[in-house]
Amino acid sequence: MTDITTMTTPEIPAPRAAVLDDAHVGDIKGALGTISLDDTAPRHGLSAKLKTLLAIIGPGLIVMVGDNDAGAFATYGQAGQNYGTHLLWTLLLLIPVLYVNQEMVLRLGAVTGVGHARLILERFGRFWGAFSVIDLFLLNALTLVTEFIGITLAAGYLGLPKAAAVVLAAAIIIASAFTGSFQRFERIAIALCAGSLLLVPIYFMVHPKTSQLAHDFVVPNMPGGAGELSTVMLLIIGIVGTTVAPWQLFFQQSYVIDKRITPHFMKYEKADLVIGIAVVVVGAAAMMGFTAAAFAGTGGVGQFTDAAGVAKGLADHAGKVAGVLFAIALLDASIIGAFAVSLSTAYAIGDVLGLKHSLHRGVGGAKGFYAVYAGLVGLAATIVLIPGSPLGLLTEGVQTLAGVLLPSATVFLLLLCNDRQVLGPWVNGPKTNAFTSAVVGVLVTLSVVLTAAVLFPDISADTILQIMAVCGVLGVLAAGYSFTRRRTAAKEDRTPAPQDRTARDAWRMPPVETLARPSMSTARKIGMGALRSYLLVAMVLVIVKIVQVALSQ
Repeated sequence: MTDITTMTTPEIPAPRAAVLDDAHVGDIKGALGTISLDDTAPRHGLSAKLKTLLAIIGPGLIVMVGDNDAGAFATYGQAGQNYGTHLLWTLLLLIPVLYVNQEMVLRLGAVTGVGHARLILERFGRFWGAFSVIDLFLLNALTLVTEFIGITLAAGYLGLPKAAAVVLAAAIIIASAFTGSFQRFERIAIALCAGSLLLVPIYFMVHPKTSQLAHDFVVPNMPGGAGELSTVMLLIIGIVGTTVAPWQLFFQQSYVIDKRITPHFMKYEKADLVIGIAVVVVGAAAMMGFTAAAFAGTGGVGQFTDAAGVAKGLADHAGKVAGVLFAIALLDASIIGAFAVSLSTAYAIGDVLGLKHSLHRGVGGAKGFYAVYAGLVGLAATIVLIPGSPLGLLTEGVQTLAGVLLPSATVFLLLLCNDRQVLGPWVNGPKTNAFTSAVVGVLVTLSVVLTAAVLFPDISADTILQIMAVCGVLGVLAAGYSFTRRRTAAKEDRTPAPQDRTARDAWRMPPVETLARPSMSTARKIGMGALRSYLLVAMVLVIVKIVQVALSQ
């Protein structure tokens, strides 16, 4: 007779998930709080919800504040100095774009546990994935250089030795990541995010007209005559590129994974993202507003040079303190931007090469990851210190190229978020798909207008409107075709998605190598190939236009 006291119930193995390794599983150790691994109970009461939000805050805030970096200071400063507040409306249009794009990547990170670069390569193959990853590497390297350009401009204005400032900043950026503690790094990053609040006192020192800002924020206006339209379009695409940059997609997805955020805390991470978007939009609007006010009625209108010139204009208009605060804010923004861009690249390279990559590991546990991070920072700092480097031209070019290449990154993002094997019950809904498709269409339309403006510098406003109308018709036709195909596919695929909320929160993607790769239809291959070919042409023309603008100044 069997003794029942010695019998054991066989354990049911937990479903395998795609989380990379043990460094990405464990307690959430945020800058402002900690959540234990097994603490998945519902939060009741304002205090419990607030403590949870404080522990989760980080990925959304850092990626957004990191977006208001040195390139952003230059781009928003140029818009304010050359065109007043007439381009403020672009920020309003970009708010939903920011949220939808970044919400999709945070969802991918929390559900899959796999970085953006690796997902692209695994799901689309190296041929298609290489385009997106190579874009990231090149743009990130150039963007990192612009962060150090910002550091030199701020140091020069403050009367500090530029070389020493660059070397010291590089040392701080590297040392902050080399602590071997995710929590310590995030505390440093959050502290730097708080530095962006320096823009608030500058706003009140300059006293721009709030009523004018409010009007231009909601009422679109295209400044400049026919001869300036191509230059204005270049700047608008630069605003798009600096506000919604491709590196943000890769950074936030990997950072969410590294912070060990799971679908249980999805709504708190979305709140973190909303807070970050509010900070970045308010900061960008403030910069355009107080720069416009500082240069209004002066000979500096239309004569933008760089962010240091903006600091000088602020000092002339509102006093020395305003200029100094702006320079300090620029220095702070450049460092936090360098943090985010370097990490984005190191995470992506770790994904592609299969390196251990986590801030939870010490240098000895992830040598390749930290070597890439430090190497990028060191290389960018060295380039900036080379005498005669075309720094101003590079800053403007990077933001515009980011805007031109964004449609390609968004297309891959949209495809991943409709991959049921990857996101299961977390796949996009029809509204998100429709909105994101419209965003891709608008971005491609902007690049078409820019291309036409480069080829025909005297292009008229009527012609631009006609181009936009044609692109709109083509976009509607493409949307109709896509909608028809999706309805047909939906009828064929009658597999019900899990409806239970608890089951949905616990769902994680299986190991990515076990998933069947999605088939690429001929129509999709043609469409992606055409988009990619066109964007490569647009990149070349953007470079041509930037050189033309530089030579005309």
